[in-house]
Amino acid sequence: MGLLIEKGLYKLTSTPVTVSLAGVAATTLYTVPTGKIMIPFAVCLVAGADCGVAQVTLGRSTALTDFLTAQTLGSIDASGDMAWLMPIPAASPVLLKTYAAAVIFQIDVTVVGGGATNYVDLFGWLKNA
Repeated sequence: MGLLIEKGLYKLTSTPVTVSLAGVAATTLYTVPTGKIMIPFAVCLVAGADCGVAQVTLGRSTALTDFLTAQTLGSIDASGDMAWLMPIPAASPVLLKTYAAAVIFQIDVTVVGGGATNYVDLFGWLKNA
């Protein structure tokens, strides 16, 4: 991963991850490095085509909804459209998780409805464990 100065928000995926919305499947976005704790902020999805009725969840591989539960992508209806997938602050704090070393963070397509070439980046920061 190279040098990472831990005083800012970073794109944690080294390259955009291709995610197909045409089939139900989980795709790994990031594996937390040894000695670090990941604090995710948001995921950016850039559509390759109309996302239709596709739904995705985000979180650790053993609990695919612990960052975000079902997110419907119906308003993303053309190639190049994008969505920021992130918890929205409310009057009460939103419960989120941190992710320890070796945790695999994934996006999970739970309802199909889009093309096969959607690009996804994970944003957040790392801190020492």
